[in-house]
Amino acid sequence: MPSIEDEALRIIQSRPEGVLQSELWKLLNIDSRKCSRLVKKLDDAGLIERIEYRDEGIKTYQLKVKQQEADPSLLMAGEELIPCVACELDCVVEQCPLILDWMYELAISEVNE
Repeated sequence: MPSIEDEALRIIQSRPEGVLQSELWKLLNIDSRKCSRLVKKLDDAGLIERIEYRDEGIKTYQLKVKQQEADPSLLMAGEELIPCVACELDCVVEQCPLILDWMYELAISEVNE
């Protein structure tokens, strides 16, 4: 069963425009104080950003997922760049000989480390 943090992050991720903190605690069926602590934990972990939001003089926060930087090493197998980066073939990934060779290279490089 997912934790309350995982559930909150899933809700925030599902809304590209963000979710108001004042709505999140209702969606999670928790009280606003627990939600504030939860949001602080996610913010401190660098997973979300809090943007001040005012509606009719009432202050809350709009919560959005922070975009994580891509790890370029995930595109590498040893010294080999994943072939899909520049590939123009229209293929089924599970049957692509280029990606299968790349995955084989990845497995070999992990064994050698």
